[in-house]
Amino acid sequence: MKKPKKRISQKKAAKKPESSEITRLKTIIASKDREIKTLTEISRTIVSGQYMEEILSLIVTLTAEMMGSKICSIMLHDEKKKELKIIATQSLSEEYKNKPNVKVGQSISGRAFIEQKPAVILDVRKEKDYMYTDIAKKEGFTSMLCVPMIVRGKAIGVVNIYTAEVHSFTDDEIRILQSVSNQAAIGIDNMNLMNEALLAREQLETRKLIERAKGILMKKFSMDENTAYKTIHKKSMDTRKSMKEVAEAIILTLEMDK
Repeated sequence: MKKPKKRISQKKAAKKPESSEITRLKTIIASKDREIKTLTEISRTIVSGQYMEEILSLIVTLTAEMMGSKICSIMLHDEKKKELKIIATQSLSEEYKNKPNVKVGQSISGRAFIEQKPAVILDVRKEKDYMYTDIAKKEGFTSMLCVPMIVRGKAIGVVNIYTAEVHSFTDDEIRILQSVSNQAAIGIDNMNLMNEALLAREQLETRKLIERAKGILMKKFSMDENTAYKTIHKKSMDTRKSMKEVAEAIILTLEMDK
């Protein structure tokens, strides 16, 4: 006769609660996983060939989600005006998006930009150097972390994040935001270099077309080089077309006359 199976007591069957250390380690792993995924997505976006506006919009959205911040914004430096201007934010507040540019020498963001070091403010509503406490109170953000955007040893702007509650930013949080900021700076720098290269190529092509058109006028109407150039320039002014367009028209006319 088979012996009846012993019942396992509820105490033994109950799952042991996780220790606080295991819970802490799981939280750290989840945070690191989120950080890696976000930085990977940002890197992929930067090399995707998307328009810069789309890239920066995605960066601020992903960063705000990763950091758990109320607002994330990217400000670029205007060298002529010596100001920092918001060019991207996931904030829906029109008042925040349209707030005046900040002077580099008169703001917390400007200090981070000049010193190329992070700036941390526990409560912007009580900070005398913070210029828009009224907006901060209205929009409900408190603590601020601002890091410079550095590429090739030069600061080109800053990235700001704000929290709704008072928050002491950790070294890890500062490091993460600095990584995001530098990646964004690389993307902007690459785009600027590409635009400069395209502009240089466009200018070279324009010069070639003008030189060719000058040669046609010199040969067809026995003009000297200076007169041929002035003729193209005058036609450009009279017709309100670029000299490139005028040169192309001259060349096309020659092709049709052949």
